[in-house]
Amino acid sequence: MAKCSKCNASLSGYGAGVVVGRTDSCPACGSDIHSCIQCKHYDKSAYNECREPQAERVVDKERSNFCDYFSLSDKGGNSSVNDEKAATMKKLDDLFK
Repeated sequence: MAKCSKCNASLSGYGAGVVVGRTDSCPACGSDIHSCIQCKHYDKSAYNECREPQAERVVDKERSNFCDYFSLSDKGGNSSVNDEKAATMKKLDDLFK
């Protein structure tokens, strides 16, 4: 189930195989859905913050854009990236204590 990257609200009606329009927005907070931070290719640690090598650079990652490689992520707010980082930091803290 897809979630909004801003408010973590469920984006019911969006999922596998559903085309997200450029002007679609979150029903809870109104943030743009067709934006980099909602895309499965979005990665803060990657070049241009995108794992898709052919995608053009987008400056404002939170605004709607025309990227042809957009694919809605089911992470919602990059929680899996944050969880992974927290787990790694905990392992390091445990190691050096």
